[in-house]
Amino acid sequence: MEPAPITVGLDGSPESLEAALWASDEADRRGLGLRLLHAWVLLAGEPSTGLPADKDKNYWAKRIVRAAVAAVHERHHDLAVIEDLVAEEPETALLRAAESSTMVVLGSRGLERVESFFLGDISLQVAGRAERPVVLVRSAAGGARPLAGTDEGGVVVGVSLHGPCDSVLEFAFETAAARGVPLLVVHGCPLPVQAYAPWGVDPDVAGEISKEAGGKLSRAVQPWRERNPGVTVTSTVRLGSPARAALGAAEGAGLLVVGRRRHHQPFTPRLGNVAQACVHHARCPVAVVPHD
Repeated sequence: MEPAPITVGLDGSPESLEAALWASDEADRRGLGLRLLHAWVLLAGEPSTGLPADKDKNYWAKRIVRAAVAAVHERHHDLAVIEDLVAEEPETALLRAAESSTMVVLGSRGLERVESFFLGDISLQVAGRAERPVVLVRSAAGGARPLAGTDEGGVVVGVSLHGPCDSVLEFAFETAAARGVPLLVVHGCPLPVQAYAPWGVDPDVAGEISKEAGGKLSRAVQPWRERNPGVTVTSTVRLGSPARAALGAAEGAGLLVVGRRRHHQPFTPRLGNVAQACVHHARCPVAVVPHD
């Protein structure tokens, strides 16, 4: 059975093109195909005979996809690319495509204003509902992107110890192995009220909490460390906000991986506080991985 491709959502923005280039690098590393998807609910049916560009209702949709294909093939000449034009709402099309993908990659502008078709609510909705990992990629500063293999920061994964997170660790280890870079596993541990004294944080209480959390983290990581002996792994506990811990650890990283629970309480956001903070504030691409 052929492995599932990496799917990219395109809308013609610089961010979606950056997502396509990031995904092409990842597909090349993993030996996967790349699907470039543009969804437009008003997409017209294809005529039996070719039409001139000025009469083709799908001209601009095709142009968006073909421009991305050209950019990808300039970077990876032999990469297998699937061009996919879909007559659906973007969110619906991306969620459907995710079911048959290794991951979905979308452009992101963090907290900047939303002008793009795929960005903002759609990217967050897809990241919060897709059954496969969703990677959000920002446009490179200055518009120029280094060649593949020259911008390889390490992989950082933020881990919660309140439940199983095997799919999050699996994705992080696989990505670090494919890139040949080190993996940093970080757990942010908020300090309880009893850790504070009139003069500040009680070092004895803080040390005890850190030691206990460190043991739990080590036990959670150990099976994945054994399955991936070629990956250099460091585990660390940072006292304080889990979001700050993940964002601080991700400074200079090539990818930040965070988890999202598949099942959540009614009337609560599909993305938790940590994932929301990382998506909005991280300088590097952020992978949101669903887990039970």
